[in-house]
Amino acid sequence: MISVLIVEDDKTIALGMEYALKQEGYQVTVCYNAAEAKEKINKGSFDLAVLDVALPDGDGYELCRLIRGKSDMPVIFVTAMDEEVNVVMGLDIGADDYITKPFRVRELLSRIRSVLRRYNKSAESGNEIILKNIRINTAEAKVYKNGEQIFLTSLEYKLLLTLARSEGNILTRNQILEGIWDAAGEFVNDNTLTVYIKRLREKIEDDPQNPQIIQTVRGFGYRIGG
Repeated sequence: MISVLIVEDDKTIALGMEYALKQEGYQVTVCYNAAEAKEKINKGSFDLAVLDVALPDGDGYELCRLIRGKSDMPVIFVTAMDEEVNVVMGLDIGADDYITKPFRVRELLSRIRSVLRRYNKSAESGNEIILKNIRINTAEAKVYKNGEQIFLTSLEYKLLLTLARSEGNILTRNQILEGIWDAAGEFVNDNTLTVYIKRLREKIEDDPQNPQIIQTVRGFGYRIGG
């Protein structure tokens, strides 16, 4: 499950973000001040941080520098100050994106997904992703099982890649649909997603009835087991 750290001193905004992210299957930790956030950053491990710039006992820039000293996890700034100087400062110290208050929750979710996709893509080892006995050559868009190429449709490949780039994390059905939307010009809805998951399992799993690579997480979605 993807873990997100939210640092926001406005409790109404923080609770709204927490609720929306949890509904999408994210694991969420909320801090209301810089001191609490520093403790969580030093002790914990997160996949992404959403940082308010203005905090009662510090600012998001300081927290971003602390994060950058420990890891390269994505950082999104939330700010009520939309002046260019503040945006540039945040990006210069290592933020991946920013969003200006007031914002819609859907916009925040979209920014988070976009940043995570970019991050996972850049974190791939070379041009290959390895999942047990499956090897994905992203440069050539080819998939191999036990060293032999298996042939996937464009949409099946996009589905596998969407899951693989979030290896170990749970993706909700909505997140998966967003990742494969309009691939090969085909329309995919929630009902047909189940069919494509089944087809993909039949091609990559040793035992499709007992899948070890594409795992179903009941009540949440799917996860690549790796």
